[in-house]
Amino acid sequence: MPDDRLSISADSRWRVTRREALAAVGGSAVSVWTGSDTSSGTAVDTETTAGHRDGLVRIRVYPDAVPFRARLRYGLGDLRGNWPTPFRDALAAIESAFEHVLAYARERSRLEDLVVRVDRASPIRVPPSTTSLSADAVLPSLEALLRRFRERVQSRGALTGRTCHVLLCWSPLNYRVGYGGTLAPNSVTGMDDGGDGDALTVANVGATEVWDSRPVTQNIAIHETLHTFLSDDVVRSIGNAYCDHELGTAVRTAQNTLRISPMATAYAGPNRIGGGTRFHGTGCYDHDRFVRHDGHDGIENWVYTTEPSDATQEGVTRYLERRFER
Repeated sequence: MPDDRLSISADSRWRVTRREALAAVGGSAVSVWTGSDTSSGTAVDTETTAGHRDGLVRIRVYPDAVPFRARLRYGLGDLRGNWPTPFRDALAAIESAFEHVLAYARERSRLEDLVVRVDRASPIRVPPSTTSLSADAVLPSLEALLRRFRERVQSRGALTGRTCHVLLCWSPLNYRVGYGGTLAPNSVTGMDDGGDGDALTVANVGATEVWDSRPVTQNIAIHETLHTFLSDDVVRSIGNAYCDHELGTAVRTAQNTLRISPMATAYAGPNRIGGGTRFHGTGCYDHDRFVRHDGHDGIENWVYTTEPSDATQEGVTRYLERRFER
C-alpha cells in the first residue's frame, strides 16, 4: 500500500476522474464516553486529561455541522443537538467493531489488559481555505481537510501519541473527499512515521447518507477508523493481502446476495457506478487477494455487516499488540 493511505477517496492531488466529476452532481473493554447530556448530544471535552495512560487507546469521534434541510429527513427530534441519527449510528458502529476485535483477541488470551475508549467529542468546525481563489475554498481536498482538522485538534490540546481522531463530515457533493480517508504521516494510530503518533481520518457521512444507505454509513465509519489500526507490515503478514481492503470479505449468502464486511465496503463490487455502493473506491484492492470474495456476477442485493472479518480482527489485534503492549 502506498504511504498516502487513501481509502475511499479520490487522490485529488494529481487528478480528477470522470467518475469523481459525476459524483459531484449526481461492559466490555470498549467504553463510550458521551459526556453529561447524551440526549442533546452535548459532550464533555476531555482533551486536558487525554494523557498517555498505559493500556488505553482512544478513538475520538467529532461531529461536523449538518445543514438544517438535511436534518429534516431524520425527523423533528434531530433538528437540535450535534449528534443527528446518522452520526450516532456511525459512532455506535465504531464501538461495535472494536468490541468484536477485543472479543476476538480475548478468546485467544490476547490484549487482556488493553482498553479502547471511544469518545463522543464536542463538535469541530473545519474552516474553509483562507485563500479565497483556491479550489480548497469551495471543495477542500482530503489532504486540505485533514490538515485543517489536525490544526483544530491540536488547538484543543487533544494530541496524545496514541489516539485516533475521526471526523464525521457532511459533504455529499465533495468528490475530492469521496467517502473519506486518511493520509500519511498521520494515518496509523501510535506510529511515529513522521507524524506525532495520533492518526486522523474522515468518514463522509453526508456522502453515504445521500448516495447510499445507513448500513453503508456505518460500514464506512468503521472502515475509515480501522485503516488507522492496520499498518502495512501487519496487513502483509496475513494471507495474500497486500492492501488492507483485501482483509475484508464478500460472502454470497444467496444466489443474488452478497454480504460485505467493513474493510471490503466500496471495494467488493465491480468498478462502476452502482457496483454495491454508488461509487467505487479508488484505493488499492485485488479481488483475487481478498481473504474471501465469492464473486459479484449475478448479484442484485448488497447487504452489509458491521462485524469485521476474522482477518481484519486478527490484523487489528496484531497491530495493537505490537504498538500498545510493550
